[in-house]
Amino acid sequence: MVRVLALRSVPNLWRNEDSHPRVPWLHNILTYNCSVHLKFLRLFIMPPTLLLIRHAQALHNVSNDWTIHDPPLSELGRQQCAELQQSLKASKIADEVDLIVVSSMRRTLETAVLGLDWLINDKKIKVLPNAGWQENADKPCDTGSAISVMEKEFPQLDFSQVDPRYPDKTTDIDNNPYAYTKQAIMARGQMVLKELYSRPEKVIAVVSHSGFLRTAVCNRRFFNADWRVFDYDEDAMRQSRQKGEGADSTGRFILKEWKETEEKGGGMGRSEKGIFTNFSADFPPDPPKIPETGEVTEENPVPGAN
Repeated sequence: MVRVLALRSVPNLWRNEDSHPRVPWLHNILTYNCSVHLKFLRLFIMPPTLLLIRHAQALHNVSNDWTIHDPPLSELGRQQCAELQQSLKASKIADEVDLIVVSSMRRTLETAVLGLDWLINDKKIKVLPNAGWQENADKPCDTGSAISVMEKEFPQLDFSQVDPRYPDKTTDIDNNPYAYTKQAIMARGQMVLKELYSRPEKVIAVVSHSGFLRTAVCNRRFFNADWRVFDYDEDAMRQSRQKGEGADSTGRFILKEWKETEEKGGGMGRSEKGIFTNFSADFPPDPPKIPETGEVTEENPVPGAN
């Protein structure tokens, strides 16, 4: 038996603000055969819009004390979560969020639970803690806590899909996707963008960190609890594929910011405007190259040794 549905019932095909489908050439098609595999249909539907949010102020931001392990939000940070919620409620984009992805670290989890609580509790939007969106460095403040600890602090969240390697950043550096190396960080940025690109949701909110967002995701600065909106830049990605860039020369995943948040300096207008490329200080120096003879060909002095 062939089932026939109106295209308006297809998730992600229609935008709330107009009557046109997200795929213009399907405008005059009124029905489709439900037996067609959904993956085939997904080929003709736009990837999700990303609402990227930086966590609110945490204790290490107050004192610049990087020795605080996986710090919680400060009192000001909690106030910023209320301001974040007010700002998002005033925007149209928040009404379209149908998935929340959040770094598994304490300050991002607290920001999501406090700043997005109406989405989580009232609209029952699913929350996915994800190790891929954690901060870059391996300092105590940028190293997460064991999932068993987080499960007790946030019993309302499901941590079952978090990579069991989390929060380790320091073992098996060459193969650890969370290692504090330029190669690992840039690869992780592409990994998380690839994961979200193929998801069926229309708008995905992501709560992450300033360093990771700037260096590996979108080259933008974020003030605490500020937010920006991005779409996948299909034209730039097509050019990247043609140039053979990215892993296995298949092209890079590239984002393009919405004009509204780009010109304003974030949704709350608190973030620095502009595009910010990476600096050498963003990453640790590359390890010395060891030839087959075992001799070190380059010397990398230990910081502070002189």
